[in-house]
Amino acid sequence: MLEKFEKYPLTFGPTPIEKLESLTKHFGGDVELYAKREDCNSGLAFGGNKLRKLEYIVPDAIATGADTLVSIGGVQSNHTRLVAATAAKIGMKCRLVQESWVPHEDAVYDRVGNILLSRVMGADVELVDEGFDIGIRKSWESALQDVKDKGGKPYAIPAGASVHKYGGLGFVGFAEEVRDQEDELGFKFDYIVVCTVTGSTHAGMLVGFAKDGRERNVIGIDASCTPKQTKAQVLKIAQNTAQLVDLDKAISEADIILHEEYAYPIYGVPSEETKEAIRLCARLEGMITDPVYEGKSMQGMMDLVKKGYFPKGSKVLYAHLGGVPAINGYGYTFRNG
Repeated sequence: MLEKFEKYPLTFGPTPIEKLESLTKHFGGDVELYAKREDCNSGLAFGGNKLRKLEYIVPDAIATGADTLVSIGGVQSNHTRLVAATAAKIGMKCRLVQESWVPHEDAVYDRVGNILLSRVMGADVELVDEGFDIGIRKSWESALQDVKDKGGKPYAIPAGASVHKYGGLGFVGFAEEVRDQEDELGFKFDYIVVCTVTGSTHAGMLVGFAKDGRERNVIGIDASCTPKQTKAQVLKIAQNTAQLVDLDKAISEADIILHEEYAYPIYGVPSEETKEAIRLCARLEGMITDPVYEGKSMQGMMDLVKKGYFPKGSKVLYAHLGGVPAINGYGYTFRNG
């Protein structure tokens, strides 16, 4: 599906799939749980899902003659960390806008985790006191203009690389990769669980799995707490991506499965149930998930298993998208484990 697109390698290659034996047993064994470890996908700054997207964006950035990657996220953005790492890898400068998307007051929140790594990698980091929104931000547009005004050549990468024209391609590749791994495993996954916020990870998977009729088997767990906006963005990105890869079927709103009930109380703030899901996964599997994204999708998957959402005998693939460095910004929350 992606043969005609240029790709700049930023990852190690196919990410491993492992069976979550202890979690499967903990929930009775009727549903088999697996994880695809996007958190282990690269040597660049602890890796994560954004690198799949950036592999298809970097060739375009180089082709434009840009010298500076300019992007935006929250204070503990995984995406901006990986834009900083990518810029370092390809020899460009990096300008990052970090907005106050999360009402979180841990004393070291803006000095540890993702933002610390971005600073260490040499990114020019600007803190902006603005609330959460997955849309295009004025602060980002201002940063792009500032780079131009100073004689630089910026390349614009939106939040999560999502509404970029090539933002969905990387996770079309994820689906292609899973199909190859399924051939080796000797079975197909009945469901794929993914965290959904800015939308291109979910959208790309949806398009990729639509190739073999599994678009509605991609189960999104909303972590944005703005599900109407998120769902609309997933649809727009999926339809754009489907056109790019010449998918032979239309993508409709009905194809987007998004569970809205796990994002509470607000974006970036973990509920008590999310914290317990993080602890349970860590203590049974040694697999760390973060309070912003993966903790909420892990909570969602666990709850859906308990509620019988997945039929008995189902094989469920949890997409671990990375993001673990952000947990360092929640040191007080997890001070006792």
